[in-house]
Amino acid sequence: MDTPSISRRHFLKGCTAAAAVAAAGPQLFFSSVHAAANGHDTLVVLFLRGGLDGLNLVVPVSGEDRAHYEAARPTLAIPVSGTYGALPLTLASGAATGFGLHPSAVGLRDLWDGGQLAIVHACGLRESVTRSHFDAQLTIELGVMGRQGIGTGWLARAMNTQPGVSGAEPMPALAVNSRQPASFGGSTHALTMASPGDFQLNSGAWNWQKTRADSPAGLVGVNETLARLWGGPTGLEGDGARAERALSTIARQSFGAPPAGWPTSTIARQLWTVAQSIRAGLGLRYAALDLGGWDTHDGQGSAGSGYHYFQNKVAELSQALAAFHNELALTGHAGRVTTVVQSEFGRRVRENAARGTDHGYGNPVLVLGGAVNGRRFYGQWPGLSPETLSPTYGDVPVTTDYRQVIGEILVRRMGHTDVAAVFPGYAASALGIVRSVSASAAGPVAVSVGATRADDVSARMPREYNSVFARVVRALRRLFGARPID
Repeated sequence: MDTPSISRRHFLKGCTAAAAVAAAGPQLFFSSVHAAANGHDTLVVLFLRGGLDGLNLVVPVSGEDRAHYEAARPTLAIPVSGTYGALPLTLASGAATGFGLHPSAVGLRDLWDGGQLAIVHACGLRESVTRSHFDAQLTIELGVMGRQGIGTGWLARAMNTQPGVSGAEPMPALAVNSRQPASFGGSTHALTMASPGDFQLNSGAWNWQKTRADSPAGLVGVNETLARLWGGPTGLEGDGARAERALSTIARQSFGAPPAGWPTSTIARQLWTVAQSIRAGLGLRYAALDLGGWDTHDGQGSAGSGYHYFQNKVAELSQALAAFHNELALTGHAGRVTTVVQSEFGRRVRENAARGTDHGYGNPVLVLGGAVNGRRFYGQWPGLSPETLSPTYGDVPVTTDYRQVIGEILVRRMGHTDVAAVFPGYAASALGIVRSVSASAAGPVAVSVGATRADDVSARMPREYNSVFARVVRALRRLFGARPID
């Protein structure tokens, strides 16, 4: 049997590919770089992982529901008035809605008053009742009920089937995270990075990493050498070229520190990265972020002086979203960016013995942006009477499927004509949450959704997704099993 041999050049290619994988992970392979204009909408999806207690974010403040709420939450109920009372939510006419926001959600209240925030009542997984974080999160991110083996996420399908998106844009999709979310699974064009400052190859000797002003004459750094190594036809070389282009795209952008007064939380800094990416004209259509820490089984806290865990989490969320949307408004992008904030499920109506709340079901979904028909509630509020909660074992029922909310945004803002290509087998009409790009009328419109098999959608996904690391591993095996370098 012949022993394979390799050249010095191919050995260096393989080693550089391995270094790229080790230094920055698989996200490097999921982007390609070309120029693109920014005359398009962007959908930002913020996932609150752990199960947000929606009843203590959007609080009943009047009527029978208030009485049921107080009875179920003797220590956790948010007061109606006072220094730490709920922030009233009124319609544009000034009429009361019967709800208020947690007192630490001042930024969200201001967005509501400015018509930039809409809230969808009792939203979630209407066809699947599960209290498992993992099952609920995966089902939502895949966008297909009962098909967790589909292998593609709804954001990947949205990008891959959106009219006018070729995938040749510099950065059509971005996950500001340390890992690629399941919603982008199946996409070879979604770039994942925790922060722009960390998105670089900086291992090895500092002097050799890249050419600097004080470098010796004639020195060519490792980073500058990368682009020369990926001219071949093999899959490994193609992956390396895609990795190098992703690195150079981020390196060319003027990502800077947030301005003075910007919140200092991690999620606020990540939203600043999204805002800068939108402004940079990279063709960004879809962005995904996570904010964890919402699994409040014990010591949840309410609102008041001293330490209240949930109060701090709501403040973190509210401040970050307000800063993000204020920045978009200042730079003229607010009208073309829509943000959806959702969690995998809500919490039980009744607090537990540990002064926390257990896994529930229905929950509010927030929709923010300049194109939102805001300062309104959407969906159907089922109420908190025991008769209403009994069929769902003490939880708020789900009356609006989350796909109905996102499907409307895809059609009216993102230009999709076939929502079934994103959410196979799902059909619904729009709620009127957002205005259409092509019309100023804000009334509800019918969204025609045909039935498409999940298998058909999966078949249209790029095949490179599942083979990147397999090719790298095979290449390294060939390298270390070869003859001495010729």
